[in-house]
Amino acid sequence: MRIHLSALPILLALAGLLTAFLSAQQPTAPHLEKRGLATQLIVDGHPFLILGGELHNSSSSSLDYMKPLWPKLTDLGLNTVVTPLSWELVEPQEGSFDFTLVDGLLAQARAAHQRIVFLWLASWKNGMSSYAPAWVKQDTHRFPRVVERNNEIEILSPLGTATQESDARAFAALMQHIKEADSRDHTVLMMQIENEVGVLGDTRDHSAAANRAFASPVPPELAAYLQAHRDALYPELRALWDENGNKTAGTWAEVFSDSARADEIFMAWSYARFIHAVTARGKAAYNIPMYANTWLMGEDSRPGDYPSGCPEPRVLDIWKAAGTALDFYAPDLYAEDFELWSRRFHRDGNPLFMPETKGGALGAANVFYALGQEAGFGFSPFGIEDETDAKSELTASYNLFASFSPLLAERQAAGAVHGFVLGKFRSTADFVMNGYTLHVTLDEIFGDRATIGFGLIMATGKDEFLGAGKGFRVTFTPRSPDAPKVGIAAVDEGKFVDGKGVPAAASMATRTTRAQPGALTPARSG
Repeated sequence: MRIHLSALPILLALAGLLTAFLSAQQPTAPHLEKRGLATQLIVDGHPFLILGGELHNSSSSSLDYMKPLWPKLTDLGLNTVVTPLSWELVEPQEGSFDFTLVDGLLAQARAAHQRIVFLWLASWKNGMSSYAPAWVKQDTHRFPRVVERNNEIEILSPLGTATQESDARAFAALMQHIKEADSRDHTVLMMQIENEVGVLGDTRDHSAAANRAFASPVPPELAAYLQAHRDALYPELRALWDENGNKTAGTWAEVFSDSARADEIFMAWSYARFIHAVTARGKAAYNIPMYANTWLMGEDSRPGDYPSGCPEPRVLDIWKAAGTALDFYAPDLYAEDFELWSRRFHRDGNPLFMPETKGGALGAANVFYALGQEAGFGFSPFGIEDETDAKSELTASYNLFASFSPLLAERQAAGAVHGFVLGKFRSTADFVMNGYTLHVTLDEIFGDRATIGFGLIMATGKDEFLGAGKGFRVTFTPRSPDAPKVGIAAVDEGKFVDGKGVPAAASMATRTTRAQPGALTPARSG
C-alpha cells in the first residue's frame, strides 16, 4: 500500500499529409528504453513488466494443444508466454513460408489477453540443430556441419555462409509477417534469436573452414574493441588477455593462448557474427527487442561440456565486439547461486531479463531478487504448463507484482528499490535507502524463525518505505552518527487494487512503513 499534407499537386500534398498523419497514429513498437537508472521494456508508451512462463520445447507447435492451455496460463498470473517458433515449421520447403501457426498463436494469445516472446529456434537449439528444416539437414555440403575429433556431427557450423543467409532470410520474412499482423496490437514483445548456441562435445569446430579461420589473424575490429574497453572487460577475459601480453595482432592462439579458452573465444566470435547478422535482417523488417540466451557453464566445467561459444559472462565482450544488433544477453538460470549469476549478467549496460529459470516456490522467491535488486524487466520459469496450481506461490508472487508494477517501474528508475532472498545462502541483507541503513532478517515470532524469506523494499517518500514479500522483518538505522534512534511511526498492511492501496491482511502482502525518531522497533512482512 502506498500512503502518503493545378489539383494534382494539391492531391499529392493531401496524400502526403494523410500518410504522415497515419504514421503519427501508428503505435510505437515495443522497445527498450533507459529511464533513470533502469532499462525498461516500453509497450504502448508505458513500462511493461513481463510476468512470464516458457513453454516446453514443442508445445506451441500445435494450436489444438495450446487452445485449452491459455486460460490456465492466465489463471497462473502470467501476462506473457515465452514460446518456441521453429524454422522447420515456418519454412518447410525452401522459399515457401507458412505463417499459419504464427497467426494462430497470435489470435489465441489475444483472446487470452496474453503477450508473446517468440524463441526463434532455427540453426541451433541447445547447441544442436534439430529444429532446422529437413532441406537444410539433408544438404551437408551447402550447409556444413561442425567437426569434432575428425567426426562431422549434427551441429550446423556458424562458419557456413549459406546457413547464415538462409536463416537470416527466413527470420526477416517472419519479422515482416509479424509487423504486418501485429504492429498495432503489440502481442509480440520480443524475439529470442536461436537458443543456447555453441559447440557441445569439443572446445571448438575443427572443420576445414574453422581451422583456416582459427589460424588467421584475430579480426581487427575485435582487437580495437579490446583496446577501447580494456578497463571494463570482464575480469576473466581481461586477465587472459593480459597474461598473453595484450596483443592486438596475431592468430587466435597467439592473442588468447593455445588453449580451450582461446577455442571458446573463437567460437563466441563465430556464433556472435552469425547471430548478429540474422538479427540485423530481422530488425530491418520489424525492430523490436531481440536477445540471445545462455546455457550457463559450471564453475569448474570445460568448454564443450557446456556449449562452447555461448554468451557466457566471460565472453560477452566478444559478443558485443561482434555486432550491435542484439539488444541484450540473458541467462537460463538454474544454478543454485541465483544472485551471483544475476549480477554477472546485469552489468555494463546489459539489463536483466530471465527467459528461463526454475518455477515453483523457488521461482516465487527469486523473482523478487531479479525484479527488485537487479531492476529486471521480466521473469519466466521454464515448463510453465507444468505449474498447474493457480494457488501456487509463484502465482501469489506474480499477482502481487501485477498489483504494483507501475510503482515498481517508477522506483526502479529512481534506483529506490532493493530485493532479496534469505535462507540457505544468506540470512540477512543490508541496504542504504533514504538516509537509513535497512537491516533485513528472517522473521521470528515467539522463537519460531522462518527458514526462507523473500521480498523487496521500495523507498516511496520521506521516511516512508513499501515492503512486499514474505518471511522477513526490517529494522532501520540512521546513516548520520548524530541522528537519534529510529523506530516505526506506523505500519499499514494491505494490497494494491487498480493501482490503489487498500487494507487487507494476507500471507504475502505489501506493508508501508513510516520511520520516526524513537524506540527501535522492527517492521515485519506479512
